[in-house]
Amino acid sequence: MIDIIFEDNHLLVVEKPANIPVQEDNSKDKDMLNLLKAYLKEKYNKPGNVYLGLVHRLDRPVGGVMVFAKTSKAANRLSKQIQNNEWNKTYYTIVEGKMEPAHGTLIDYLKKDSKTNTVTVTDDKNGKYAELDYQVFGYKDSLSLLKIELKTGRSHQIRVQLSSRGFPIWGDQRYNKNSKPGQQIALWSQQLSFGHPISKKIVSFTSELPNSHPWNLFNH
Repeated sequence: MIDIIFEDNHLLVVEKPANIPVQEDNSKDKDMLNLLKAYLKEKYNKPGNVYLGLVHRLDRPVGGVMVFAKTSKAANRLSKQIQNNEWNKTYYTIVEGKMEPAHGTLIDYLKKDSKTNTVTVTDDKNGKYAELDYQVFGYKDSLSLLKIELKTGRSHQIRVQLSSRGFPIWGDQRYNKNSKPGQQIALWSQQLSFGHPISKKIVSFTSELPNSHPWNLFNH
């Protein structure tokens, strides 16, 4: 069963396992939205359809903390916060190479090809503005552990911004030509902070980094 981090009448915060799609896709594999609706239906013995609002996304191979809305009012308010860049989103990732300088800001314009589901860096006329801050937390075996503060929420943003600079994420099957079949992308949604949709109080939720390789190379 999916780990529930927090739940009240308005929010359902969970730890998304890696390799589970957020919502149903062509693979027809089990997805977060339907799994969590089934959880709510069983827990509260609800007849008929269960409402659960999808307010943000994680790429299928990426795991970590994720927030869903249990009411349409909460979904609308959370969506507006995201549109206004009022969420603080922290990720950790491991990239190939020695990332230098040890901290900085990456700014690009990104363009998505829906047919191939790939994203590329382009010019400002054709792309969407993308920004993140990063800080290196350690180096090990030609790898770098980074903390990422995501300023915008573009599709595949972290993966593309890093790979375009010659620091592809370890195990990224789409943007790292060195990745091997079966490797799990080393990208994790570690913390989300935002205003509670009803109380307005700032709430923060975290998810522990995996213990598997290559995460276990670093003492975090």
